[in-house]
Amino acid sequence: MKNDKMLTSSKSNITYDKKNLDSKILLQLYANMLKPRMVEEKMLILLRQGKISKWFSGIGQEAISVGVTMALNKEEYILPMHRNLGVFTTRKVPLNRLFSQWQGKANGFTKGRDRSFHFGTQEYNIVGMISHLGPQLGVADGIALASVLKHKNQVTAVFTGEGGTSEGDFHEALNVASVWHLPVIFCIENNGYGLSTPTDEQYNCKDLADRGKGYGMESFIIDGNNVVDVYSKISKLAESIRKRPRPILVEFKTFRMRGHEEASGTKYVPEQLMTEWAKKDPVRNFEVYLKEQKILTEKEDTILRDNILNEINENLQLAYDEEEITPSVTNELNDLFKPFNYQEVNPSGKTNELRFIDAISEGLKQSMQRHKDLVIMGQDIAEYGGVFKITEGFVEEFGNDRVRNTPICESAIVEAGMGLSIAGMKAVVEMQFADFVSSGFNPIVNYLAKSNYRWNQNADVVVRMPCGAGVAAGPFHSQTNEAWFTKTPGLKVVYPAFPYDAKGLLATAINDPNPVLYFEHKALYRSIRQDVPKDYYTLPFGKASLLKEGNAVTIITYGAGVHWALETLDKNPDIQADLLDLRTLQPLDTEAIFNSVRKTGKAIILQEDSLFGGIASDISALIMEECFEALDAPVKRVASLETPIPFVKQLEDQYLAKGRFETVLKELLEY
Repeated sequence: MKNDKMLTSSKSNITYDKKNLDSKILLQLYANMLKPRMVEEKMLILLRQGKISKWFSGIGQEAISVGVTMALNKEEYILPMHRNLGVFTTRKVPLNRLFSQWQGKANGFTKGRDRSFHFGTQEYNIVGMISHLGPQLGVADGIALASVLKHKNQVTAVFTGEGGTSEGDFHEALNVASVWHLPVIFCIENNGYGLSTPTDEQYNCKDLADRGKGYGMESFIIDGNNVVDVYSKISKLAESIRKRPRPILVEFKTFRMRGHEEASGTKYVPEQLMTEWAKKDPVRNFEVYLKEQKILTEKEDTILRDNILNEINENLQLAYDEEEITPSVTNELNDLFKPFNYQEVNPSGKTNELRFIDAISEGLKQSMQRHKDLVIMGQDIAEYGGVFKITEGFVEEFGNDRVRNTPICESAIVEAGMGLSIAGMKAVVEMQFADFVSSGFNPIVNYLAKSNYRWNQNADVVVRMPCGAGVAAGPFHSQTNEAWFTKTPGLKVVYPAFPYDAKGLLATAINDPNPVLYFEHKALYRSIRQDVPKDYYTLPFGKASLLKEGNAVTIITYGAGVHWALETLDKNPDIQADLLDLRTLQPLDTEAIFNSVRKTGKAIILQEDSLFGGIASDISALIMEECFEALDAPVKRVASLETPIPFVKQLEDQYLAKGRFETVLKELLEY
């Protein structure tokens, strides 16, 4: 913002009603606004000097960040956006760490792995955004849910912009918060533009606050440039919410005085509009007001500014003096997941014959008994017991607080699971069908998967994925889409084929503090039986199961493919094969694969998913790289057709890899 656009009058252009606020609070509000303003002014200089790479300015919006933050208790979570520097400075995050973050130094919050405000810190109860903007809204729901379940009487505040309200996550998060009566203050900073797009191209209503009516929640409009109004009204709302938990939508009217980020400029903004809003500068107007009221003297203001400037310069020097990051492959890989100390729990000798589906249900129930902070969420999972009846009877034992029916809001529910994890709890999210995970894809691959790597925050979430064809369910209820997730660093992928493995691996998935995609093949639910220990037990990730041993060929598969391979070998007892059931795809037991292939000299990989881009391709490549000299034949892959999954049985049978496996296996043996 150019200096000549700033307020120069000695009279405030904003009318303040301080009501019962004492001078100490008023001065604190001013100091807390002045600090991010002065930090920003310094950052703009550094940006021009090439000492930071990018900057998203919040100049002109300081009153919102500061007012909201001061209205909340320090132990209450705030989820800011990229223009909310005042949240961080008001929470007294050390400036040297912020400067290190913006310079990509190790003393920042992301070790150089993410920029600007894309981070969080549990020390200050701040959870930063990701570039996709929307997920933090649902994460706030999860944090607020934890507050309700733990009877903490706390508020969670989450920020978005007027452009962000166009995202589906906005609708889902507000809907869930309203249905569940969650103590969340949804803060919309309506600053007139989403990047360069004005509000009349973003939404077609007079005020965004009006949307609250559609969700059955209270909503308010607050002058976002009036720090007294922001602080007073949010304080009152927060106190009310602590006593009677519920969500509230607040629209702050303000203006963005600089570009979306500094490189974008402001040429698209009418000059008259810039001039009008410059007169409403929240920092300068409040300074004038305080001096008018004899609450702040020129001398005190000068001292305050000098102190802030000294703090900025001293902390900048600390950041400058810090060594540049030295890349380390080991460090990068080790930080992908939160360390998990797997504890083996051996089963007792007592067993029951269980179907695959019963083993999952029993494993889930025993984990619920073991982890009192575990919440399961999904569509129709409560009284109804889920469409497959896996959670039938759970409400009677664990209650509706921990067994929660959800609206059809896959994205928000995954995000809520992340919020529970941030608040120190565990979550299991059931996708009614694995196909539906596409509606929750973004928070899984961009939030859950990346959180520990970015800012050392684990995502203690298991996403259960009923999957697979062979049940005549058609294109939208039959996919086995594990390849979507095996490609994403930061996710673990489990895919059992037997009841024994299903129960033990589910227990481990829930114990693991990292995000796990847990695939359950629907066709196995009621067709496969096995003796399963009655008591709780665990099984390790990354350990394949050798089901058969032979010297002629290595068969590598998982899920329903295991049973297809067993049927084929039963039909052909003369085939001497190693049959490896992978059980987990991330981590992958490469040692077992390589040892077997080096022994047999031939390998065939069977997957239900379509061929191209599937995990069979990567396993094949690994074998070629590591076992080439041991191979006596090309590595073979057998997979389903490169089409959607058809409904009619004869078409589905043709689609599936099962019908082609035996032929390809025999061709390989004859090579």
